[in-house]
Amino acid sequence: MVKYENGKKILVTPISAEDLADIKIGDIIYLSGSLTTCRDVAHRRVVEEGREIPVDVRNNAILHAGPIIRPLENDKFEMVSVGPTTSMRMEKFEYEFVKTTGVRVIVGKGGMKEQTAAACKEFGCIHVVIPAGNAVVAAVAVEEIERAEWRDLGMPETLWNCRVKEFGPLIVSIDAQGRNYFEEKKVEYNKRKDEEIEKICKEVKFIK
Repeated sequence: MVKYENGKKILVTPISAEDLADIKIGDIIYLSGSLTTCRDVAHRRVVEEGREIPVDVRNNAILHAGPIIRPLENDKFEMVSVGPTTSMRMEKFEYEFVKTTGVRVIVGKGGMKEQTAAACKEFGCIHVVIPAGNAVVAAVAVEEIERAEWRDLGMPETLWNCRVKEFGPLIVSIDAQGRNYFEEKKVEYNKRKDEEIEKICKEVKFIK
């Protein structure tokens, strides 16, 4: 569901396709509920090896991240730092991953391309980015680590299933209509760059 508190738009898991209908690229949102770290090897296990993901991410969210975790007593854990990793590494897996798992929100760093955009449009999900350099701040939004699966992969690749509260800010980079903020802005910025280079070259001819 979607709720509004203190001027924030907050997605609360479980999330439906209808919840994402009015969310557009460039919007700033927050996430509360279930968030599971899931990166390269976990994607490979699901897509290439056909293994069932041991955490139910359907209508929930995943985070491209390799966090730093502090073990506590009684098989409990504490989130110390959770900075996003580069989402583009998951691009080749993401369409099939979304199709298989039913995930609704993909959180990461940097843009993604056609495979992810197609998945977002076809299956009703979004990709969002969390500003880099906020790993410790992001960890504060983790209320509890509820489960840890595929521990054999080591700390960065383990599926850390967390309960989060107002995790963000998150910038929507691909919306459920398949629009891609990074790719659209790239065209705009390249046009502006070419125009500025042309102006500069007229004034500083020796550059050429």
